[in-house]
Amino acid sequence: MACATVLIFVHQPLPWENEPPLELPEVYVMGMWLSILLAIAFIGLHAWQVTEEARQLADALAATELVLAREQHLSQLDGLAAAAAHELGTPLATITLIAKELQLAIKPDSEHAHDVRLLNEQTKRCRAILARLTELSSGHPFDRMKLSSLIEEVVAPHRNFGIAIEVALAAGEATEPVGERNPAILYGLGNLLENAVDFAHAQVEVAAAWSADEVAVTIIDDGPGFAPEIMDRIGEPYVTDRRRESPDLDSEATGLGLGFFIAKTLLERSGATLDFANRAFPERGATVRVRWGRQEFERARVAARY
Repeated sequence: MACATVLIFVHQPLPWENEPPLELPEVYVMGMWLSILLAIAFIGLHAWQVTEEARQLADALAATELVLAREQHLSQLDGLAAAAAHELGTPLATITLIAKELQLAIKPDSEHAHDVRLLNEQTKRCRAILARLTELSSGHPFDRMKLSSLIEEVVAPHRNFGIAIEVALAAGEATEPVGERNPAILYGLGNLLENAVDFAHAQVEVAAAWSADEVAVTIIDDGPGFAPEIMDRIGEPYVTDRRRESPDLDSEATGLGLGFFIAKTLLERSGATLDFANRAFPERGATVRVRWGRQEFERARVAARY
């Protein structure tokens, strides 16, 4: 801007064959100067906006990965508990046996009788603690879970918000799939369901179906559906159909589209494919279908690497 301003007053004449040299009108020069300043300001503002949105996207992904890392660490504690219970079981059994033999061998009035009784009590306490650890390592929510349990865990936080959420399980001939409790799947499906609840007028349906080869979860709402101009770019950052309704809404709710982007990224990392569509007329609303290969869903620890 400073250079453009200086050039108005300090410049060489334009090369011109005829005499005298060409003198541009003052209004034209001022118009060119103003257009250059506006272009510089617009480009600078646009570059700042792109950089700011990239920073917000990076912050959102970092926060999501932190939450998922904590969930993964919690799941890993389950494995450590099971390993500890297994490794400590044998030496503790030996200690218990020796303590009982000592209690039988020592007379009740001996000065060591109290110590031996205390030793027996503490070994029983250790056995009870290991039993609780074993129970913890084999139960929900730290280990494997059925598809119906996974869906209920996703749906539960979104009930009682004025939108009815119906869960439909299409039980086929194959047995219900059981997969690892994957924080990426829970967060991704929860984000998609939250978006459906936000846009729905009265009802959201979560339908699950499975076969011998495939597992699918479909989320359907009765809202306005996806805008036609964004159908081909849904799931990309900064692509959203949400409109600003309140100045208090956060950056995700006012147009960055980070929710769908994060959900799509996490679910695809877990091996899923996503399909987005609008319901056929005369019905209204959007449909999101998430599909996994059954082996991909059921295999041990499908947790994505963050």
